[in-house]
Amino acid sequence: MARAALSAAPSNPRFLRVALLLLLLVATGRRAAGASVVTELRCQCLQTLQGIHPKNIQSVNVRAPGPHCAQIEVIATLKNGQKACLNPATPMVKKIIEKMLNCDKSN
Repeated sequence: MARAALSAAPSNPRFLRVALLLLLLVATGRRAAGASVVTELRCQCLQTLQGIHPKNIQSVNVRAPGPHCAQIEVIATLKNGQKACLNPATPMVKKIIEKMLNCDKSN
């Protein structure tokens, strides 16, 4: 009986193509789903800038320490679309964060 099942699969090339395509789709789906988890489990800022001119900043995202990273991360999105990590300990970055918080409170 097992011999009949084994010999039936190669005789149907369409079945083999569909099975291989399904296997490929499942494998790539698992890789894509796992990729986002890997990037979330580490610090986003490996290098930081000491400061950047506030007129170049579109928005600022402050990430608190947690299981993904033991330090505070300040990620600025620039007006040209790039993202830059800022050193949260510098006085200039503290002022930028303070200004952003004050603008949010007034709105």
